[in-house]
Amino acid sequence: METLNWVLVQFAIFGVFAVTCHSFMSEVWALTAFKEAIYEDPYLVLADWNGLDATPCEWSGVSCSMARDHVLKLNISGSSLKGFIAPELGLLKNLQELRLHGNNLIGIIPKEIGLLKNLKVLDLGANKITGPIPREMGDLSSIVKINLQSNGLTGTLPPELGGLKNLQELHLDRNKLQGTVSGAATADFSSNNHGMYASNGNAAGLCRSPQLKVADFSYNFFVGSIPKCLLHLPSSSFQGNCLEEKNLKPRSKAQCGASVPAKTHSNPSVNAKRKPRENEANHKGASRPTWLLALEIVTGTLAGSLFLTALITTYKRWKNRSSMIIPWKKSGSDKDRLAVYIDSELLKDIVRFSRQELEVACEDFSNIIGSSSDSMIYKGTMKGGSEIAVISFCIKEEQWTGYHELYFQREVADLARLNHDNAAKLLGYSRESPPFTRMLVFEYASNGTLYEHLHSMFADGEGCQLSWTRRMKIIIGIARGLRYLHTELNPPFTISDLNSSAVYLTEDFSPKLVDFESWKTIIARSEKNSSAIDNNGAICVLPRSIEARHLDIKGNVYAFGVLLIEIVSGRPPFCKDTGSLVDWAREYLEVAEVMPYMVDKQLKHFEYEDLKVVCEVAVLCLNPDPVKRPLMHDLCTLLESRIDLSLSAELRSSSLAWAELALST
Repeated sequence: METLNWVLVQFAIFGVFAVTCHSFMSEVWALTAFKEAIYEDPYLVLADWNGLDATPCEWSGVSCSMARDHVLKLNISGSSLKGFIAPELGLLKNLQELRLHGNNLIGIIPKEIGLLKNLKVLDLGANKITGPIPREMGDLSSIVKINLQSNGLTGTLPPELGGLKNLQELHLDRNKLQGTVSGAATADFSSNNHGMYASNGNAAGLCRSPQLKVADFSYNFFVGSIPKCLLHLPSSSFQGNCLEEKNLKPRSKAQCGASVPAKTHSNPSVNAKRKPRENEANHKGASRPTWLLALEIVTGTLAGSLFLTALITTYKRWKNRSSMIIPWKKSGSDKDRLAVYIDSELLKDIVRFSRQELEVACEDFSNIIGSSSDSMIYKGTMKGGSEIAVISFCIKEEQWTGYHELYFQREVADLARLNHDNAAKLLGYSRESPPFTRMLVFEYASNGTLYEHLHSMFADGEGCQLSWTRRMKIIIGIARGLRYLHTELNPPFTISDLNSSAVYLTEDFSPKLVDFESWKTIIARSEKNSSAIDNNGAICVLPRSIEARHLDIKGNVYAFGVLLIEIVSGRPPFCKDTGSLVDWAREYLEVAEVMPYMVDKQLKHFEYEDLKVVCEVAVLCLNPDPVKRPLMHDLCTLLESRIDLSLSAELRSSSLAWAELALST
């Protein structure tokens, strides 16, 4: 019985531990998502935020519980962060304080904020947030202070805010909020010394918040009257609005415009009094002297000229600014369009092709050499005779969001950095509308992909053109390309999906690494963050710095190990009969006697010493622990020092090489 009790206790402890770990991992993931939604961090505040860490408690701006099992506070104020507020923050169930004051955050307040039932302080003031205040904020049952001041919030006050029983401070000043201040009551309100307000009748809106002490609604576009309950607060401000109270320094009538509701009922006696005054004014106007009229005409003409000059100057500056208008969603109205401003300095040295140029080069886009659900790849020939590969993004214009454009521009700038013999060179890009066009233009590798040579048309029977030495050259070329991308570029660059289809071969079978799959990265990241963009439009400023692409270097190393086995064996990465290529190769990799049995049967010759070093490197790359996988610099050095690429080795391995040598002489 004691043994059974001990086992039950252990299971209970394990269950609690498992639940706690799962909860904490979701919090780590939520913070990582927040970092990913930030595209510029000038002070490197988030530099120590590593998603692989077991705990975020040591990260800048993060405070945890005493047991270090939950995130309680997130304070990254005054850090000039540019980006969006990730909806994933709603997963921080135990968060008590969220302070992001004084940054350059854009987009909307995600409705997922309402999931933070333990939140006491929400400070998003002094940013560039747009859109309405989400109704879900009325679910913040523990909230004490809300600060949304100095943003660009629009819409009306959600009445759900009145259900916040613990709310003491509400700062909504310096926004573009409209409508009435919800909080009108049906009875008089009385106050006490503690700042609590009780109603003898039914209250609506903010009058239901008994703890409210401070409320700032100044410098918005509120209309109507001020609820009596809010007039008794210890601290309140309503100036700079369009309210009926004239002693609160209201906005001018021109500023209020349509915000002021038109009065449908008028007092006849008042109108009767107004008519004589109007007639009197008109009479006076009719009897004004001629010189006064002339002066008014001249003054009006000068003012009109100055206004017209200012308008033309503003238009020219706007036109010269590198910007575009992109639809946010399918709509015929201009109000649903999204303005995206591009940093022209980032793309100034990259060639921009017109759609017409590429259409002519690719024979009306009829020469298709590859396709996927996301993109089409065309082959083309430019006027000078150079061959190009054009990848076109398959997406409708109405589905193209600000995030798509943001990541497209950054991808262009990132790919333009590559300059190596074993990395495909980006020649330029095309960006037009209409017709909607987003394309990348690469140099063309005339021998197709490595996958085609290993598994399709080129690999049948005597048509196999990949001799042993040629395969070794391809392996070393890929290794050199990855070494350049991982260690010689700063920040590093990784191939999104490294496989034999991402390796193109030139006329002399030199490999070129191509990152066509980066489109999928753009889609995944933009869809993940697009919910943070306001449907009414948000401004996305492209950062000068390119986001580091070093998170999957170890993943590239593993993929290189798979490629080594694929090149040596001639087998695809997965086969219905034998399953995973890695699983199939395990019995051959570490046993010298059976290694030769994994070599492609189409090869009539191979070098055993080369095979040994390739298998040795493959084992290192396929280590299940990413930390233990070596760097490409070390792997490349190992391959270069132990594989023979001399002409004699090529002649020994292929009769085709003898024929090529004979033709050349």
